[in-house]
Amino acid sequence: MTVDAHHHLWDLAVRDQDWIAEDSPIRRDFTVADLAPEAAAAGVDRTVLVQTITVAEETPEFLELADTHDLIAGVVGWTDLTRPDVADELARLRELPGGRHLKGIRHQVQGEPDPHWLLRADVRRGLAAVAEAGLVYDLLVLPHQLPACVKAAEALPQLTFVLDHLGKPPIASGALEPWAADLRALAAHPNTVGKLSGLVTEADPATWTIDDLRPYADVALDAFGPDRLMFGSDWPVCGLAATYGEVLDTARALVGPDTRVFETTATRVYDL
Repeated sequence: MTVDAHHHLWDLAVRDQDWIAEDSPIRRDFTVADLAPEAAAAGVDRTVLVQTITVAEETPEFLELADTHDLIAGVVGWTDLTRPDVADELARLRELPGGRHLKGIRHQVQGEPDPHWLLRADVRRGLAAVAEAGLVYDLLVLPHQLPACVKAAEALPQLTFVLDHLGKPPIASGALEPWAADLRALAAHPNTVGKLSGLVTEADPATWTIDDLRPYADVALDAFGPDRLMFGSDWPVCGLAATYGEVLDTARALVGPDTRVFETTATRVYDL
């Protein structure tokens, strides 16, 4: 059994994904019907569907998908953490069709110009509400934002933080520092988890090799350990550099076929 702890879906007829370039090969619909055969061929039997844009309507749609498709075991959705009634909004989402599948919240922190956005008082209040609701928080950040992640994890020990894509290390350049030191500082907090996802698109998508990725995976595995590391395909974004099966095979080549990385960590952290 394998859990894919990070993938996306979108229907451009329902909502545009304005972050996708007009000439990109992923500027088309990706549905459960597209995902299911890919997952089955790779031996993936459960997935976590992750938000793509900061639009409130997307999360209820994802919850409904999870309610009607057994493959989707959990949803990481979005809500405005800064709204004064965020606790009430989280409770409302849990009451919607499929609401039991809401496992976490995410925001595109990588797009915030303030590198300390996570430390703002209104954001920290929202993060505390996420913890109170029994949910986790996925961190979508760039390397220069990792120090703020460290401080947030220290300030909110009751909240589990999941670092998507290992904080997007600069694989294409080959640089390890200061990313590695900052990742280790984050992993020093027991309420943090790393997600082995999105690496192939941080490398050169046309020429990447496993050896390009290995130094970054080694740092993550050493820092978090397999009990706090989980696999995610980042499908269909990964398709810019590799197929679904290639991403999974690459992850296994990097960390070994450890069931903790490929099943039990995600199952525990997201309460699947």
